[in-house]
Amino acid sequence: MVGALQARGVGTRDFGRLTGAWATSLVGDGVRTVALPLYTAISTRSPLAASAVAVATALPWLMVALPAGVLVDRWSPRTVVAVAHTFRAVVTGLLAFAVVADRANVALLCAFAFLLTSAETFADTASQVLLVELAGPDDLERANGRFVTVETVGMDLVGPLAASALFWWEPAACFALDALTFVVAAYLVFRLPEVTPDRPPRTSLRTQLAEGAGFLVRSSRLRVLVIAVAVTAICASAVNAMFALYAVTVLGLPPSAVPWLVVVISLGALAGARISPLVAAKLGPGRVMVGALVVLGAAFALYGAVPHLAAALVAVVLFGAASAGWNVLSATRRQRLTPTPLMGRVTSAYRVLAWGLSPVGAAIAGPLAAATSLGVVYLAAGATTVVTALVLARPLMRT
Repeated sequence: MVGALQARGVGTRDFGRLTGAWATSLVGDGVRTVALPLYTAISTRSPLAASAVAVATALPWLMVALPAGVLVDRWSPRTVVAVAHTFRAVVTGLLAFAVVADRANVALLCAFAFLLTSAETFADTASQVLLVELAGPDDLERANGRFVTVETVGMDLVGPLAASALFWWEPAACFALDALTFVVAAYLVFRLPEVTPDRPPRTSLRTQLAEGAGFLVRSSRLRVLVIAVAVTAICASAVNAMFALYAVTVLGLPPSAVPWLVVVISLGALAGARISPLVAAKLGPGRVMVGALVVLGAAFALYGAVPHLAAALVAVVLFGAASAGWNVLSATRRQRLTPTPLMGRVTSAYRVLAWGLSPVGAAIAGPLAAATSLGVVYLAAGATTVVTALVLARPLMRT
């Protein structure tokens, strides 16, 4: 772990540098999260193309995250994060060049999306290890609240605003900015102290994979979280895959207005990240997590059922508030239930079983929208999320 004399907590300089690196990279991610599907939607006008890029973006959480977690438990987390950011800077720079050269067809966009998320599985898992070690056990709720707040500001507020300003001047500028943010983030991470968490005995890759997944499966409290996150990730990925296309073709918004919907989501998320720990302290985290899932499902359904701007604005505020509240409380519970030597593997196994299934939602969304309508995607996602919350309400509150 961090050296004996090293201060820990969210108020320390080192945690501030980690937060700065997280924030900077997420600004670029926020730009790309808006620009990539928007560029796909405008250049193709195809639900199937939008679905394909969304699948490629999410697929590494199924294919890469588990071995990434094993390697994070073996390697220096600081080095893993810095190298992953550097790799993503190179890849996004190449993506910017492809857009400028008008060579960014759907296949190439899918390839870039897959590579960027693959590197993210390493960076995100190692960042979780750094968060736990630099914050210390007594500050985990505040640390996770800080990270979700920073994620919301960077990825859902500043990034989309920058995308809105840059996209219509030059789409490639969005991806160039993304590359620059990764360069800055890598520099900040290299300035962190070397963190050496308790390491598991060195065994084979297969054995360590089995240990991480086995602990996750054996823990009934973690299994409940995995099931809830897996189902909602499938629903959210279906919703996200069609978000830009729905806003342009159903709500009738100009493409330049789409990033502003993401900004509204971020405002709701800022409120959810700040309020959820306070409400959980009074009502209990289980009740708040169940309530967040119910609100999230209702918001999905509202967005698809009432294709008017006023209803859409209400719905997206609820998207942000409910998802942020769930993320803060579920992440804290997972971290407290995971032994330090298993942190990387359990985190990655958790995300394989949870986020790794999100390509299913993205893959279903395109054909479902093509066969019915874009609104049906949102209604189906909302109903599924609410039912999941009600079915898992008792075990979530009990744990």
